[in-house]
Amino acid sequence: MAPIATPGRSSAHRALAPLAGGLIVSCQARPDNPLHGPTFMAAMARAAADGGAVGLRVNGPDDIRAARAATSLPIIGLFKRQYDDSPVVITPTFAEAEAVARAGATIIGGMLFGLSRRAATEFSFFLAVPTLIAAGAYDFYRNRGLFDAGDLGVFTVGFIVSFVSAFLCVRWLLRYIASHDFSVFAWYRIAFGAIVLATGYAGLVDWSPA
Repeated sequence: MAPIATPGRSSAHRALAPLAGGLIVSCQARPDNPLHGPTFMAAMARAAADGGAVGLRVNGPDDIRAARAATSLPIIGLFKRQYDDSPVVITPTFAEAEAVARAGATIIGGMLFGLSRRAATEFSFFLAVPTLIAAGAYDFYRNRGLFDAGDLGVFTVGFIVSFVSAFLCVRWLLRYIASHDFSVFAWYRIAFGAIVLATGYAGLVDWSPA
């Protein structure tokens, strides 16, 4: 394969140059396959990285998260779903695209196309904003009968506090990832998951939905 990056090429082409001529491994397994599941996909991702792969192709948010925690390789994320009214199976709607983005593929995909880690992370936040607004509006509409004028002050304070705290958290995160990778977040999720399992198994905390 001829090199992608040449003088005058776009930044996207220059970013894709490391993949030219390299092996992109598809880490997927059907639900009826014995190797189906995030644990096996993480192992396949590590094996692909150890074998010299330059990128991964992973299906589904759970497997993408597992592969993202297991390696630092670029991930081409997809989400296969079959709908009766659509012939498209691979990431057929925005809902699947958002799920793939939240799992980690958008951030790495943005970096793959020449964006800095900070810019790619900012894009992932912007991608989530319309969904959060829509979800909040729908929840408000669904429970509109429970509100009255006396709740306005409480909601105003809650909105201001939420906005300020979210702004500070996002600002800190963007400054952090400008000079660090995402490994600390992977270890945090592993540690918190272990705590949930341990406390739930010991009966100290009931993690079941209320």
